[in-house]
Amino acid sequence: MFMQIRIDFKIFIIILIFLITRNIGIYATLMFFALIHELGHLLCGLILGFKPESISIIPFGFKLGFKVKCDDYNIKVKKGSRLTVKKILIALAGPLTNAFCILILFLINFLSKDINLEQLQNAIYANILLILFNLIPIYPLDGGRIMQGLIHIFIGLKESYSYAKTVTNINAILLTAISSILILYYKNIAILLVIIYLWLMVYKCNKEYRLKEKIYSNFKDNI
Repeated sequence: MFMQIRIDFKIFIIILIFLITRNIGIYATLMFFALIHELGHLLCGLILGFKPESISIIPFGFKLGFKVKCDDYNIKVKKGSRLTVKKILIALAGPLTNAFCILILFLINFLSKDINLEQLQNAIYANILLILFNLIPIYPLDGGRIMQGLIHIFIGLKESYSYAKTVTNINAILLTAISSILILYYKNIAILLVIIYLWLMVYKCNKEYRLKEKIYSNFKDNI
């Protein structure tokens, strides 16, 4: 069975905006290391026995879908399962891959004398940005997935939905406030685009969380 490839067509609008603002080089660098980031998730998933099912190309990165092994549901880890632990490890693999990229880039800078310093700095900054951004506890970013997984293991599934939704909304508001200051200071449209896209993801995830909470409550009531 072939892996499905999906494209979010909003990416073409984003590319056009970056072309018009003459920031396409920065965007290309960010997307390249976002792909490396996703390959880290892929490698970890393969090591843990998952099979990749789909890959989506989205405006600010890539998104992998794995086929879940039913056996992992049945092995309990506190209030979660082995599947929960594996999902946390896969989420961690992306930022760790970017950290490894930074080490490689510093090594290249140390060993090579002909390296373009501006390109090297842009590559390092892109990886730092991907690490910091993805570790923010906002679902569905890696930090949000890690947060929800840990809450699931130590407190419970329903609570993980509730707490993750609340923390996601609070952090999205805080990030928007900070980003508003940065937009005024740097006058960088890229920050605005990221925040708009982030809120679209948060809105979608809030709907999913409400549905999951409702399903879980109905399931518990019928037991």
